[in-house]
Amino acid sequence: MSLTAFAQDNDKVLNRIYADRKLLHFGFSVGTHTQDLQFTHNGYVSDNGETWFMEVPSFSPGFNVTMLADLRLATHFNLRLSPGMYFGNKVVKFHDTTNGGDLQSQNVKTANIVLPLDLKVSAERYRNTRPYVTCGVMATLDVSKKRSEMLKFKSSDVFLTVGFGCDFYLPFFKLNPEIKFCFGLTDALQHKRPDLSDEPETMKFTNSLKKVTQQMVVLSFYFE
Repeated sequence: MSLTAFAQDNDKVLNRIYADRKLLHFGFSVGTHTQDLQFTHNGYVSDNGETWFMEVPSFSPGFNVTMLADLRLATHFNLRLSPGMYFGNKVVKFHDTTNGGDLQSQNVKTANIVLPLDLKVSAERYRNTRPYVTCGVMATLDVSKKRSEMLKFKSSDVFLTVGFGCDFYLPFFKLNPEIKFCFGLTDALQHKRPDLSDEPETMKFTNSLKKVTQQMVVLSFYFE
């Protein structure tokens, strides 16, 4: 009798005890992220004897919002689809390493439609918390207006993603803070630039790069 009373008393402090048994449930997320570019230089020297080096020395926070559909595969495995929008920017700095002192910059703004598909692997629930890890892929499409800049980037990309987070079971919903690391799998740089036919001098920046890959770190708060 005492054990039964203890179990009943313990159940009262557990929130949403049947939440993880649903085959399909929905939610949404809001959060912030930072964008980065990984440049691979090729040692190109322009006609003026310039050698250019590009980098993103600092990060600017962006905003992201997504919807969520979660499919329960097994006790510890869920498949999650979370389409949404990522708004952000990154500032590229251009250095002339040969002559020195010559510095230019370009602000790259993006408005990405994202389609992440993740496998969520959860640990055992402990009271009202349950940590988890994720891995998956994410397709992106930049719908911002493209301008003729020193560097021009492709509209679409595919990312490999890994992350971790924790489910917090509250009385009326689950709150899931999550950190995700995203690594671009394709060359994001447009190497052919017919828009620069009237400005051939500007092609020296594109010619200095072998490839450019994108990276992101995303902090999201899911409400389920």
